[in-house]
Amino acid sequence: MPGLLRGVARTAVIAGTATAVSNRVSRRQGERWAQQEAPQAQAAPAPAPEAGGESTIDQLKELGELKAQGILTEEEFAAQKAKLLAS
Repeated sequence: MPGLLRGVARTAVIAGTATAVSNRVSRRQGERWAQQEAPQAQAAPAPAPEAGGESTIDQLKELGELKAQGILTEEEFAAQKAKLLAS
């Protein structure tokens, strides 16, 4: 019985360690991906309104799609929407 208990305890320790390492690796990868995506989102120029091109509705739809894709933040979306509605 003590041998069985020792084996179960060893397995629990190994499984716990593996889970902790896996979680740490996943968290690090997520942070790296977030850092890589953040500059891209900031570097993306906001769509400029074209004279006589798209209607305001079409431009608002495009802004909504960019926000849904995560390219624009909520603040950037609100700023561009205000610009479109003011013009």
